Amino acid sequence: MSELSVKHLLGIKYITESDIQLIFETADHFKEVINRPIKKVPSLRDITIANLFFENSTRTRLSFELAEKRLSADVINFSASQSSVTKGETLVDTVNNILSMKVDMVVMRHPNPGAGVFLSKHIKAAIINAGDGAHEHPTQALLDAYSIREQLGEVAGKKVVIVGDILHSRVALSNIFALHKLGAEVMVCGPQTLIPKYIGELDVRVETNLLKALEWCDVANMLRIQNERLDISYFPSTREYTQQYGLTKEILYSLGKEIIIMHPGPINRGVEITSEVADSSQSIILQQVENGVAIRMAVIYLLASKLQ
Repeated sequence: MSELSVKHLLGIKYITESDIQLIFETADHFKEVINRPIKKVPSLRDITIANLFFENSTRTRLSFELAEKRLSADVINFSASQSSVTKGETLVDTVNNILSMKVDMVVMRHPNPGAGVFLSKHIKAAIINAGDGAHEHPTQALLDAYSIREQLGEVAGKKVVIVGDILHSRVALSNIFALHKLGAEVMVCGPQTLIPKYIGELDVRVETNLLKALEWCDVANMLRIQNERLDISYFPSTREYTQQYGLTKEILYSLGKEIIIMHPGPINRGVEITSEVADSSQSIILQQVENGVAIRMAVIYLLASKLQ
């Protein structure tokens, strides 16, 4: 298969394992490109991409922007916090205004779950979901799974634990979908208050004891505590959370085996993970960042090739 089965990347839920493998193979090629002295390719010279961020984001926005520029696309950046959206303009109005500028593709982060799906029904441009509320963040899950494949050779059969605030995390949900499609076993670990009720329907194991989870896994993906989404208190204090779920060098060394440590960033150093662990040889956090550009280049390139 040399093309994606979808016109948009709205969520991992909507794509197939073949789509994921195609994205990975394409990312392999772009990873070679971004390690060359001349890092640009002229692939999308006549494509215009609008980055619409209705929520603050530094890392994801920069990663997408770099990917777009590496492909020689024309890029429009739109930050909704500084726009007419704050004056009451609707999502469709905003996008139609941008599309009247003849945009081919939209990369969108939005606080409302399903915003990308809604948009795909109203406009012609290809849509890439860069995070919609606590729903999905597909490119993050793709780069996480790609990083596991790079380190361990394949994802199938590997045991991956996702630790932390599962309830509010779009990264966790997209990761669960991606890992399952690629044949990995998945466990979630965190305080009971941060494990969603629907988790049982997703065929994942649940563990509230961090040490037991780490003894089980090959890979631990440590999520950030999302203070901006915690409208009520889900645990007594950050200090107590860290005592129970913070990953330290001592815990890592006590396992008697090497596991891979991942983090979608930005890291709260000293909360979910100590600096010693984040900067250790078992951590692939910086590789995830590098892989993020290659994966986003692959997704943009493959979706652009489907534009009529």
